[in-house]
Amino acid sequence: MEFLKVNKEDGIALASINRPPANALSQGLIKEVNELLNQVENDDEVRVVVLHGEGRFFSAGADIKEFTEVPDAAGFSKLAGSGQEVFGRLENFPKPVIAAIHGAALGGGLELAMACHMRFVTAGAKLGLPELQLGLIPGFAGTQRLPRYVGPAKAAEMMLTSEPITGEEAVSAGLANRAFGEEELLEETLSVARKIADKSPVSVRAALRMLQYGKHAGFHEGVKAEAASFGEVFASQDAKEGISAFLEKRKPVFQGK
Repeated sequence: MEFLKVNKEDGIALASINRPPANALSQGLIKEVNELLNQVENDDEVRVVVLHGEGRFFSAGADIKEFTEVPDAAGFSKLAGSGQEVFGRLENFPKPVIAAIHGAALGGGLELAMACHMRFVTAGAKLGLPELQLGLIPGFAGTQRLPRYVGPAKAAEMMLTSEPITGEEAVSAGLANRAFGEEELLEETLSVARKIADKSPVSVRAALRMLQYGKHAGFHEGVKAEAASFGEVFASQDAKEGISAFLEKRKPVFQGK
């Protein structure tokens, strides 16, 4: 791939965005995110994906130059729809995807990060949706995902003023999980990824599915789905291994079956 460098180690696929100078989110980069998902979805050696940016930024926004090549409103709608489809797949991916954000995650860059399951940031990182400064609105589901994390009032403030928040503020608002120093970010993110990679892929996949289900279903429907999923997971070889390892006071060896 041209814009994503992928390194696999310890059950983790570390995908580095490499599109200098600002890692702008182009259609080509979005296609490569989809290709990354194709590559790792059925790769049993990959249990977690970590996404971060090379250079100064995670991603400072969409590639505005590409917008000048779109002929009409229908073209812009198609462009937005293609990005939404890939980011939707990312959000519903059966393996955890974690964004490690430094420098800036703005516009499409933040929309990419919000589609991930977790976000770790540097304290001074800038996160925002500044599209209104260009006379536009977020187009990759940013108007829908941001209120889920920070609430409607804060989302309205961030979008309508176009003012970004810091990494520390993002943690307080519920947009990010934790904030670290610049030098610590990637290693701390990988440390979390390793802890997840040690878990049963069967239970991780089921937990992610239930978390996504809960976003759209009512509580009653959610707990019924949880009970059914619990039964399926309990019948897995990984569950038998986990219980045996607990009783035998040893570390389990999960096979994802």
